[in-house]
Parts: sequence; structure tokens; C-alpha cells
Amino acid sequence: MYNDEILLRVDKPARYVGNEINMMRKELNGSQARFAFAFPDVYEVGMSHNGLQILYGLFNRRDDVYCERVFAPWTDMEAIMRDKKLPLCTLETYTPLSNFNFIGFTLQYEMTYTNILNMLDLAGIPLHSANRSDSHPIICAGGPCAVNPEPLAEFIDFFFIGEAEEQFDNVFDIYNQMKGENFNKQAFLERIATLDGIYVPSFYDVIYNENGTIADFKPNNPVAPAKIKKVIVKNMDNVYYPEKTLVPLIDVVHNRVALEIFRGCIRGCRFCQAGFIYRPHRIKTVETLYNQAKCLIQATGHDDISLLSLATNDYPHLEELVDKLNNSFADDNVNISLPSLRIDAANQRILEKVQKVRKSSLTFAPEGGSQRMRDIINKNISEQDIFDGARLAFQGGWDRLKLYFIIGLPHEIDEDLTAIGKLASDIVEIYYSLPKENRRRPPGITVSTSCFIPKPHTPFQWHPQHNAQDFMDKQRLVKSNMKSKRASYKYHDADTSVIEGTLSRGDRRIGSLIEQAWRLGARFDSWSEHFNWQIWQQAFENTGLTLDFYNYRNRSYDEILPWDFVDVYVSKDYLIKESENARPKN
Repeated sequence: MYNDEILLRVDKPARYVGNEINMMRKELNGSQARFAFAFPDVYEVGMSHNGLQILYGLFNRRDDVYCERVFAPWTDMEAIMRDKKLPLCTLETYTPLSNFNFIGFTLQYEMTYTNILNMLDLAGIPLHSANRSDSHPIICAGGPCAVNPEPLAEFIDFFFIGEAEEQFDNVFDIYNQMKGENFNKQAFLERIATLDGIYVPSFYDVIYNENGTIADFKPNNPVAPAKIKKVIVKNMDNVYYPEKTLVPLIDVVHNRVALEIFRGCIRGCRFCQAGFIYRPHRIKTVETLYNQAKCLIQATGHDDISLLSLATNDYPHLEELVDKLNNSFADDNVNISLPSLRIDAANQRILEKVQKVRKSSLTFAPEGGSQRMRDIINKNISEQDIFDGARLAFQGGWDRLKLYFIIGLPHEIDEDLTAIGKLASDIVEIYYSLPKENRRRPPGITVSTSCFIPKPHTPFQWHPQHNAQDFMDKQRLVKSNMKSKRASYKYHDADTSVIEGTLSRGDRRIGSLIEQAWRLGARFDSWSEHFNWQIWQQAFENTGLTLDFYNYRNRSYDEILPWDFVDVYVSKDYLIKESENARPKN
């Protein structure tokens, strides 16, 4: 444990001490498989991630496994750790990571990749899997970014592709059968490689063409399958969900009960990776959700229930669920929030019900400013749908709306961008069309744009990404067409988006880029105050890799893509058809 003298020198010392409400405590007896769940970002971000809460409980329900947590130390703590040569430790038992059997990284965002290397280095563990012995921890990784595992292939012993609840018990069973003084990591990896969803990068070779594209990707070990099939939970009512979750002792991004109402998506937005990799659509019953909410409220004391999914309004029993939760918890001032809404599905009765305790902000995602662009991306909502949804929200008492758009999408023209400002102005006018007695104060419309990043396993995976200057030009065009004083504009950093695009669609050679950037000082690249474009430029120069190859070129349909060996149950032929369907008809 870091002593008081150290903790008094860092910002938010509670990040490093543990002892939260509902923290798991187990007596160490030497028989458990010790698993360090590593979140490669700061404590406040990691503790807000529902996947951490699920897997922490899932793994710790086993007597023969002890799952502990570790987060990326903030820069002030890292400086002290390096100065005093202190190892990175877990929060539960303050055990150095090098003493664990497994270290499992969750891959939620590509811009945390340099933090993964930094955490391994702070733990005194060799970065490259080839340089680690049987005595080192087994390094594994999973999460949405694992659907293209290749950028981290040099550093990770095995990847888990899919939903861990369905398969990880088998991994632990095999490990516990094989562990001991004569444990052989190679033999263990060969055993688990036969399981669906397990990818061992060292069991595969990549051969490249002279132009840099992939010529062949093939197993070099007879147990390694040619395709890695994701694993999924089939019955959401029967799958494990924690009855109590960790309650942080400091403010984090989300202090709330997270109620996962379904997985997957019934939509087919062509830019959206989550909509493809989380298929099929699977729901929980109202009774299951109510029982889970009741347990979690009692165990945590939270006063907010957030209904989590890719598009909450697509839950077929939403009104029934909201009624049941309100009837049980509203008298205790427990709020219900809907963090993800489709504007066309906004229902006035539901809007009225979720504000029964207090109003939370409403966020809508038209994604495209023009109908032309919404058709290209298969958003399946009309301008009238958007206006009707905004009117319902205003009539329900909201006067603050957030609207999300994407710029730089395939086939985009200037008119698609200028339409964003007009749409915001029209929504402001809808507010002022209400009777005066229904307008408590002037409206506030916040327009946010993110930069398009082509993602693996989507119909747009073959498209080029714009460079940073192009994105900034598009941002200026949007801003210049924001005419209403009641509409503000926020936008995502263009340079960060370009690097994210590189890491998202990278092959194995991108591992050297990540390592170079880390050695040059890259840390917390998802944080604007720490992202350094010059560092990444230097890393490209040092490695000889180029943005022209990884970001700015069209890929042909017959090119072997780095992630083609990952089967997410969406065929390449289907993605090609959807890519062609996105082409403008005029």
C-alpha cells in the first residue's frame, strides 16, 4: 500500500486505497487463481464501467478465483512510483501485479493502448509476450476493441472475443487443472485455444505483400482454428448479474445503479460498430430487471437507476418497466434515467414518467444533419421524426436537449454539414412555438459532432478516413452555420480521431507504433490535456508507418483485412452489400 506521505502528494488519493463499499475480501490461501482486472484509465472512469462490475462479481463468485482491481495511475502518482521504484498494485490486497496469475485488460477505447504498456512497465513485466516466461502473469484482454486484436498482438498472451460470462469459467477450470510448480504457459494456451472466443496471437503468422497489405494470415500451431468465433450469452434472464456492486468513496463519472436491459441492436446504422458486434438482440424480462434493481438499490444506496442499452427506447416493455420502477422507488427519490434515446421513438408518456423524481438531460442522436446523410448511414429517421421528438420533449417540460452528429462520413457533401445548424435552429423555433405559459426559460440546444472513424466489422470498414485538417474545415463549416443564439456547438478533437482511426483498423505492425509513442511519453491519450500529436508524429517517423496507408486510402473488397479471421456472425458479403447500398442514388 502507498503510505500517507505519498498519498498526500497526489490528486485524489482515494484512487489508490480501495476499501469501497461491497469490495470483495477473500482470505488468501494460495489455492486461488489470482486475476487482476486492469482498467487502462483513471479510477473514476473505470469504476463507472458496468462491465467491470459484472466481471468482478462473476469471477469472485468462484471460491478458487480471487479477482482484484487495478487502474492506470494518474501522472502525479506515476512520477512518484518511478522515482521511488514502487510497483503497481491492486486495490484489494495491495499485491504487486507481477505476483498475479492473470492480468486482464479491458479494451473499451483504442486511445488507452499506451496506458496498457505503461501499466505493464510499472508492474515490472516485459511488454512483449515473447519475452515473458512461465513465471510471469498471463496477460489477456477482451472488450469491444478486441474484435480487431492485431494492434496489441505482440503484447497480449490471449484475447477473449465476445461475452466473458459465456466462456471464462472454462478458462479458469483449465488453468486450475494445470497450475502448479511445473505450470507450462504454452501448454495452457494450447488447451484454451480450442475454446470458442479465444485467440492466441503467437499461434498465427502474418505474411505481407510488397505494397503493405496482408498476403496471408494462417495458424502456425495445429490447435489454432482458422477463424475465431465470438461467444455470446443466449439467455439474458439466466446470465449472471451482480446483486451488489462496488460503491466508490469519491465522485466518479457515473454514481448510479446500472440496469442492463438488453444487448444487441435491432437497427442497422452502417457506421456503428456496436450495432454489428453485439448482435443478436437479446432482452431481459421486466421481472428480472425489477428484481435486479431492487437488490442493487438496497446494496448500494444509489438514488439513480440508469437503463443501459444501445437504444433504450427499443426495449419492447419500456413503459411497463418504468412504471414498475417508479411505483417501487419514486417515494425514495430514486430517479430513472434513459441515457440512450432514439429521437423517433420518444414517447410522451415515458418522458413524463422518467421525470417523476427529477429531470435529467435528454440526448438525441440524429447522427446526420440532412435526410440525404441519414439515408446513407441507414439511420431510418426523418426530419419530421426529429421535430416530433423534440416537440414531445419540450411539451414534457425539458428545455435542454443535446444533439449528436458525425462529420466526415462516407459520401458527405457540404450541404450535409450546413444542415446541422439549420436543424438546430428549427428545433429552437419549435420550442418558441409552444404557448408562453409552457416556456419557463429560454431553451438550450447543445450540438456535438464527433469525427467519423471507420471501424472493423461495419459496412464502412473499407472507406478512407479524413485527415485532421479536413475535419477541422468541416467543424468550421458547421460552426459558421449555427445561426441560433440558443444553440451551442461542441466538437471532438480531430488529431485524436485520426490516431484512433489508425489504432482501430491497424495490423500487427501498429504495435511498434504504440510502443514508440509510449516510449516517447504518450499517456492518457484519451484526455485532451495529455494527448500530444507531436509524439505520435514522431512515432510514425521512427517506425516508418504512415497515415496514408492506415487511414487515408480506400481498401478493396478483396483485400485481406487484419480482423477478417474474427467471426462476429455478420458476413463479409452482407457488409459489402450494405456498403454498396450506402452509395447515394443520385
